[in-house]
Amino acid sequence: MQRRQLVRLITAALVGAWAGRGQAQGALPSCIARPQQTEGPYFIDEALQRSDIRADPGSAALSPGVPLHLSFAVSRIDGNACRPLAGVLIDVWHCDALGRYSDVDGTRGQKFLRGQQLTDAQGLASFTTIYPGWYEGRAVHIHFKLRRDTREFTSQLYFDDALSDAVHRQPPYARRGNGRVRNEQDGLFRRNGAQLLLPLARDGDGYAGRFSIGLQL
Repeated sequence: MQRRQLVRLITAALVGAWAGRGQAQGALPSCIARPQQTEGPYFIDEALQRSDIRADPGSAALSPGVPLHLSFAVSRIDGNACRPLAGVLIDVWHCDALGRYSDVDGTRGQKFLRGQQLTDAQGLASFTTIYPGWYEGRAVHIHFKLRRDTREFTSQLYFDDALSDAVHRQPPYARRGNGRVRNEQDGLFRRNGAQLLLPLARDGDGYAGRFSIGLQL
């Protein structure tokens, strides 16, 4: 665990639908550990509570790219059960289609592709964003941070390389070229990053994915 008092986090690998949805009475999800990863140099606590993180609040300009609907299902580990956990603050931040983060270097004052949400009574929080681009030295990824009381957990989500290939052949990503690092070439991904791959499905003209993760309090 890094720097601050952190909570031990466990993800829920769900059987059927998440946290009891569609499960037989008494059926319990199994839970497995997920790795924490570094927050990187670009985390800024902007306190932007919003679900659609594509726009810069100052200019209202949308970051162009393939739509991505990202949701988190956060649970509390209770014995052998994973129960929905409300009130967890989830921060999400990532680069745009051309590999730029907001509010750093040449984008100071802009806040695109950053936001946070509290989980609801069902332990859910959702974000509308875009499929990330890439920057030198890293595979395609999204950063996230969970906070509750004084505890936090930080990690990253990764994407299937073949899907990233297909997305990045489209505009505006194609302007960036094809020099990105693939997952197995990324030092952070090689540290159990396969457990952090975000499963995606087609959703209209974009993609949607849900990541399930639990807290043991």
